Amino acid sequence: MIDVLGQDRASEQLRAAARAPVHAYLFVGPHGVGKRSAARAFAAALLCPEGGEDECEICRRVGEGAHPDVLVYEREGARLSVGDAREITRLALRSPVEGVRKVIVIPDLDLAAQIAPALLKTLEEPPPGTVFVGLAEHVPTELVTIASRCVRIDFRPIPSSLVVEALVADGVDEARARQVAESAGGNMDRARLLASDPGFVERRRLWAGAPDRLDGTGAAVAALADELLASIDGLVEPLRARQAAEQAEVEARAERYGERGSGRKDLAERHKREQRRIRTDELRAGLATLAGAYRDRLATVAGPASNARSAAASLRALDAIAAAAEAMERNPNEALLLQALLVRLTA
Repeated sequence: MIDVLGQDRASEQLRAAARAPVHAYLFVGPHGVGKRSAARAFAAALLCPEGGEDECEICRRVGEGAHPDVLVYEREGARLSVGDAREITRLALRSPVEGVRKVIVIPDLDLAAQIAPALLKTLEEPPPGTVFVGLAEHVPTELVTIASRCVRIDFRPIPSSLVVEALVADGVDEARARQVAESAGGNMDRARLLASDPGFVERRRLWAGAPDRLDGTGAAVAALADELLASIDGLVEPLRARQAAEQAEVEARAERYGERGSGRKDLAERHKREQRRIRTDELRAGLATLAGAYRDRLATVAGPASNARSAAASLRALDAIAAAAEAMERNPNEALLLQALLVRLTA
């Protein structure tokens, strides 16, 4: 059944689309708001004779990732390459295994800007019975033409109230659920991960207290940078535990259905990307907490004559943090980025 948390409008659109599908769809929205879950439910609705009511073997296998006519294409590199475009085209040309239709899901389609011309022909004129579902956080200029060939379904950040309700339903204390929801920014995947992280509160406290730790010495910068990075390492551990459970499910499925369609390789690639993403997301969240600490300092400044220097220092700090956040778009070395920022804040 197509019913994704916090995405009533998108769920309604997909239920209508499943009754009369076209050749290509593009799900657009932030990471962690249910696009993958929606793609899986939509695929089940397209293959299931009953429209995907979650009760038949087809729906169960699609949900488990074990249906041969639902293909999730996981890239290996940082971006989708020409080789990926060729492989996607090859998969599109394959006949469905069990029925008259197959679904190809392409995550991170926004990273296909360099191969847009190679994908365009396949996406706009796929073989009969092939339905493409692209997932993207945004639509870059280079993909506008491809997007115009797809039915676009927009996904929004999940409201904090719904994140809190979902976490409480999972057994999380309400006060902690509210803290986590505030930090998750509408990303349910991140919210569940933070809720399982015993170091969440201490890590927020560490970032917020960073300005008081900078005493003008290089030793303080080095020690603080090491602690902040170690706290991010701690967050990855709950993710690894969840991924290990997912890997165990894949192994069990391979034993039940055979190696074909087990998705072991694709799962490993996705797990690597999830770990990189969670580190980046947490570093961004830390920078936001650090910026909040300097904004609080700025707000407490009273008396323009006596505190002008403190206010100017806080403004320079906010500029430095904003520059560091922008530099993260270029995938820098985390340690060097953080050390350079702390040195600027010390100055």
